[in-house]
Amino acid sequence: MSDATEANGTAGAAEPAEAGRTGGAGGRHVRVVLVDDHRMFRTGVQAEIGQTAETGVEVVGEAADVDQAVAVITATRPEVVLLDVHLPGGGGVEVLRRCAALMADAEQPVRFLALSVSDAAEDVIGVIRGGARGYVTKTITGTDLVDSIFRVQEGDAVFSPRLAGFVLDAFASTDAPPVDEDLDRLTQREREVLRLIARGYAYKEIAKQLFISVKTVESHVSAVLRKLQLSNRHELTRWATARRLV
Repeated sequence: MSDATEANGTAGAAEPAEAGRTGGAGGRHVRVVLVDDHRMFRTGVQAEIGQTAETGVEVVGEAADVDQAVAVITATRPEVVLLDVHLPGGGGVEVLRRCAALMADAEQPVRFLALSVSDAAEDVIGVIRGGARGYVTKTITGTDLVDSIFRVQEGDAVFSPRLAGFVLDAFASTDAPPVDEDLDRLTQREREVLRLIARGYAYKEIAKQLFISVKTVESHVSAVLRKLQLSNRHELTRWATARRLV
């Protein structure tokens, strides 16, 4: 159900808000762009947090891939971007790279909060090194997500439980992480499927969680087994566990 060819039609129409604009509960207001390649997920987030009068969150644009994201963010200049890690066109890290100047703007900085199904250390560390202010997983509640958005708007760093430890460990070490050539052969989506398979998820459960079809899951699993030269999901699970990817 990828929606890499469509962006919300309202994205280019919104104008940057005046400083000090208020609204929503407690007089708070924040302008947000949603970046995720699954339209169903974006629709769900919009329904959950986009009731501006109640939450103070105004969704001013959406995007489904890297190019759309950069265009929409540049046009709307939101305070916060909810950014998926795995996107067509280079992933969330590429969006961050291309929006570096917007993040560095002293007067009107655009801040990024990663919102992803992945809780893998390399994904968390990658986007934080890229400039994101926080990282939460898609298991977060709507109320907590709204709170996280406002905290990021104010300059705080926000993480789902246990993910902060990845960042602390990574930045406390001066050693570069080892390169895993086998893992590097896999696409971001294949890595997601790999982790869920290794955690014991059935194909139908993976399809539901990643908003893809069961046939697509099967195709990804076949590709992973072929690239890693493994025979079945049991070998795959052992391989992932040995690399602490589970």
